[in-house]
Amino acid sequence: MTKQKVVERVKRQDSCEGEKPSLAMRSSVLFYSTYTLCVCLGLLCVLFVSCWSSHWGGGFAWDYSALQFNWHPVLMVSGLVVVYGNAAVVYRLPFTWKQNKRTWKLVHAGLMLLGLLLSVLGLCAVFDYHKGANIPDLYSLHSWVGISTVAVFAFQWILGLAAFFFPCSPLWFRSSLKPVHVWLGKSILILSLISCISGITEKLLFTLNGSSVEPYSSLPVQAKFANSLRPPPRGLWLGRLWNLIQQQMAAARNRQGTCSTSAH
Repeated sequence: MTKQKVVERVKRQDSCEGEKPSLAMRSSVLFYSTYTLCVCLGLLCVLFVSCWSSHWGGGFAWDYSALQFNWHPVLMVSGLVVVYGNAAVVYRLPFTWKQNKRTWKLVHAGLMLLGLLLSVLGLCAVFDYHKGANIPDLYSLHSWVGISTVAVFAFQWILGLAAFFFPCSPLWFRSSLKPVHVWLGKSILILSLISCISGITEKLLFTLNGSSVEPYSSLPVQAKFANSLRPPPRGLWLGRLWNLIQQQMAAARNRQGTCSTSAH
């Protein structure tokens, strides 16, 4: 190797080493900013749904009455949107990249299981209410989208556990399943948002149009309050924000990999 090539190699390596901290810093700041914003919005949604069910719905109970139904939106928003959304990105937090992957796999799988259990409990709440009020199950598009989301969620969790957690899983199976696992994860998040938005709308229509109070078309206070939870632009924005986090992290990793390759 000539002296000129050695000098060029050192310069490239120094350039990459100076670029890596800067890129990593910008990526981490953007990630944590958007992640914190998503967490705050998710908790705000849970708070709003709880206030809606408590103030206008009369509170909570587990006795096959309408008060038991009030658990349904709270549990579904908590499980499918908040807990699931956090579980989807916790395995990709920047400070976890150099830590033990198995530990964060456990955290990822545990949060996913918590979200799934909350969702199943939310389904039990609405089915029990239907049973007590002699209302048929699965009679609307929202019902089918919601139960399909939970079914795919359960399938995804079991398949992910078998493929990525157990050491006996063959390598070819993991590599083949990984893109499917990622794609299903994004699909479940989108379906969750659709389910929650459509469910809040359906609840408003049934409650206001089927009672002696002001109809939904007149937009009473309850309608305005609940509408703040589910406009389609907000759901779309949350989905795009989640994608932005993924793309930003992938781009940062690719740039780091390029620097490492060129240095050698």
